[in-house]
Amino acid sequence: MNKSELVEKIAAGAGLSKVDAKKALDATVAAIKDALVAGDKIALVGFGTFSVNKRPAREGINPATKQKIKIAAKKVAKFKAGAELADAIK
Repeated sequence: MNKSELVEKIAAGAGLSKVDAKKALDATVAAIKDALVAGDKIALVGFGTFSVNKRPAREGINPATKQKIKIAAKKVAKFKAGAELADAIK
């Protein structure tokens, strides 16, 4: 499912126009992004939790040359599905 298909589903499910559904989706995604950038955790009961994890620097191997390389530390977005979502997928 791509963004336009998701907008159609939201519009149909909430009785909104596609324009309003797109605005709502964009605002939701922006709010989640802003919270993650600020280091906050977003918990949507029944759906899941978004958070930021810190990966430490580590040593890896370049598969082409087999030489050791240093992989820099970085932050990554993480999503953990809630119990209701996990049960629905089963």
